[in-house]
Amino acid sequence: MNIKKYINKPFAAIMTVLLPLGGVMGFASCSDMLDTTSDMVEFVDGNQQVLPKDTLNSVMGIIRGIQTIANRTVILGDVRSDQFTATDHTTSALKQIASFSVEAENPYNKISDYYAIINNCNYFIENADTNVTKYGEKVFEKYYAAIKTYRAWTYLQLAKNYGEVPLVLKPVLTVGESEAEMTKPYTNLTDICNFFIDDIKPYVDTYIPTTVKKEYFIPVRVLLGELCLWAGRYNEAAQYLHDYLTLKNNEVYPGESCSRWYVFSDLDFSHANFTTVIAEESLATIPMETKEYYGVRNELRTIFASVLDNNYYPQFLPSEAYYKLSKAQNYILEVEKFGSTEKDTIVAPKEGFQKDYYAGDLRLRGIFTQDYINRENNSPYSKEVYEVSRLSLNNNVSIYRTTQVYLMYAEALNRCGYPEAAFCILKYGMCNLNIQKYVNAQEIERAGSLINFDDDVFTRDRVSGTHARGCGEVQCDNNYCVPQPDAALASYEDTVQYQIPFVEQMIIDEMGLEFSYEGKRYYDLMRVALRRNDPAYLADAIAKRNGTMDETLRSKLMDKKNWFLPIK
Repeated sequence: MNIKKYINKPFAAIMTVLLPLGGVMGFASCSDMLDTTSDMVEFVDGNQQVLPKDTLNSVMGIIRGIQTIANRTVILGDVRSDQFTATDHTTSALKQIASFSVEAENPYNKISDYYAIINNCNYFIENADTNVTKYGEKVFEKYYAAIKTYRAWTYLQLAKNYGEVPLVLKPVLTVGESEAEMTKPYTNLTDICNFFIDDIKPYVDTYIPTTVKKEYFIPVRVLLGELCLWAGRYNEAAQYLHDYLTLKNNEVYPGESCSRWYVFSDLDFSHANFTTVIAEESLATIPMETKEYYGVRNELRTIFASVLDNNYYPQFLPSEAYYKLSKAQNYILEVEKFGSTEKDTIVAPKEGFQKDYYAGDLRLRGIFTQDYINRENNSPYSKEVYEVSRLSLNNNVSIYRTTQVYLMYAEALNRCGYPEAAFCILKYGMCNLNIQKYVNAQEIERAGSLINFDDDVFTRDRVSGTHARGCGEVQCDNNYCVPQPDAALASYEDTVQYQIPFVEQMIIDEMGLEFSYEGKRYYDLMRVALRRNDPAYLADAIAKRNGTMDETLRSKLMDKKNWFLPIK
């Protein structure tokens, strides 16, 4: 893939060269943390300069910069989680990441790549004149908003991986400026989020540029929703995400992807038919290249799947904890009663399948397959072959997709004190008919516009619960419900507070089932652990990834400092 071809033809003429990414900020030591020798944009009088004619070049250069951290974003989010385990073929660099023992020189620990993107965003923001107009339209406004959003997203990734980082908001062009930035106190994750919420919220209604594919830009409201989740601003998070989903004439429905069993009347699952439906629901992606000549390639399949480049030996496979989570879910079927139009609700068995991981939630089965190939004993290639369809559907790396927005929305609603509405997203889907039926009146009144949907647009035949994507007719599952206390509590609010952590766990489980191989899991565990001020929430989950508690790893993760990468 060459990302040039995704630019509309009238602008292709100025895209003769994609701006090369050098080490704008090379981290050999803190003293030269901000290197000023990048060739990312043209030099004018010894310094870098963004000119009006270079606006599109600047945008594409920043997208190309984001390519350099795309693979890493997924790797750091997955291999540090509880859902994957290293194999005998895992490199030492990746083993360091999985064991939280990353050395300063680890190739995946290049903080300079993040600051390369940030410095070029800063330069554009500093130099673009947003008052310039042409044909009554401000020339730079859309690009200015897009680049501010790129910068905010990059800072969020940076802070999630390093904890506390320099907040650099001006372009760094000299050694003196670099040294000055290094004397400032570092900014923590919460403050990073709060800063960029204020920085990008003026642009929620700024339309994206039309010169580049829509999904190469990050929706401002969605990023604001995630920033607010990390900052603990749950009402704002819910509002931004609700408004994004319900924006007039741009409404976003739940994705229609699902994995399902089709069984015969004897309910013999050893011979059941299986199908997976994949619907396009990408909202923001990082375009990757198929050839190194054009830029950065997607390397995720060589890490997580069997391909020729790794002699069919993946470096990471699903963990025991991932298998256990998937199998713990109930798959629900509705089957017609013999000689009747009525239906029975049946729970699929946990045993009797061709492979054990077919039991439970089918999303794992839908994206992951394990086969055996009869090879000679001296063959350099693995006899066991693992395919991950999610990594072969296209060459891009996902930033946001529809289901993620709905689940972040559920997370925010729950923390606002609306657990039944949050759960409605998981089991039924959000439309006013479902809300009226499955959410209690007091919660509906309190939530108000946060859970209001257009009746003409969001109808029952257009929405479904996210859990149905892997668990069949989940709306018929009487055991999948909002937890209730064993005895009545003193007040309604006490009941809500009792339910919130349980529903939150159901949402996090749902995210784990839905977003494997997309680099979300570690960050989701971290966000909840930080919210609860409970390091054990993260430590216990990851230390038990292989089925038994790794006490050494747990002890390490009980110290939050070890959650983050070391800064050189």
